[in-house]
Amino acid sequence: MTDGTPRQRGRWQDLSMRAGSGLALAVVGIALIWLGGWWFSALAVLGVGLMAWELAAMTSPAGERMQSLLVGLSAAGALGFALWMHRPLWLAIMLVPALLGLVLPRRDRLVYAVYAMVIMFTGYGLVAFRDGYGFPFVLWLVLLVVLADMMGYFGGRLIGGPKFWPRVSPKKTWAGTISGWLGAALVGWVMARAFGGPSWLPWFSVLVAFASQMGDIAESAIKRRAGIKDSSHLIPGHGGAMDRFDALAGATVFLLVWGMVFPVPYFTFEG
Repeated sequence: MTDGTPRQRGRWQDLSMRAGSGLALAVVGIALIWLGGWWFSALAVLGVGLMAWELAAMTSPAGERMQSLLVGLSAAGALGFALWMHRPLWLAIMLVPALLGLVLPRRDRLVYAVYAMVIMFTGYGLVAFRDGYGFPFVLWLVLLVVLADMMGYFGGRLIGGPKFWPRVSPKKTWAGTISGWLGAALVGWVMARAFGGPSWLPWFSVLVAFASQMGDIAESAIKRRAGIKDSSHLIPGHGGAMDRFDALAGATVFLLVWGMVFPVPYFTFEG
């Protein structure tokens, strides 16, 4: 009995590390989602600060570490202040990280500014969803993003086949993409029955999963332009905060835009 070819072992060599760190993140994340309030707000502020720091580092000239740290701190501070004031007028303060990054030495200024705003609205949107729609809504969102990513990982590596968008994300396949949609639909089906969600939740979950995959691809494009593999090395097996939460960013921003025009899912059991 063998342990497989070197190529097969290489394909799965990061699995145990990914699983361990992913489980730890899931336990902490779900606990803070359940607690809500300032506990979850603090998690959002931390995540936004780390993602903004990584984005600034990827788009700043080599050796400019202090400016990346400054951008990260400004993002965390701006979101924290906006959540604390809790007034529509103060939402403008979330423009600060994008503007600060633009006045500092920067590559791909427009890309940076757009994604910086995506990061800020992701943090604000998640807190708003938790406060406005309750624990089940954010749990559904997080679980569908996680399972879509997990199913995409296994589907892509086990099945392989044609690439989804090879110029931007060479490793993503159609098999992995569709596997992710199936995982999201499963989450929607389970959540609809467990928490009294709408009957259309499974197919809508697929739509949100596609948005999450676009968020993942957008971050991949930024990394390719920067010539790096991971946004940082904060999370073993996953890379950085942007690598882990890029899909959640895509899904959250999609739901914010969708909610301006159409109804978002509701859950009769508040949890």
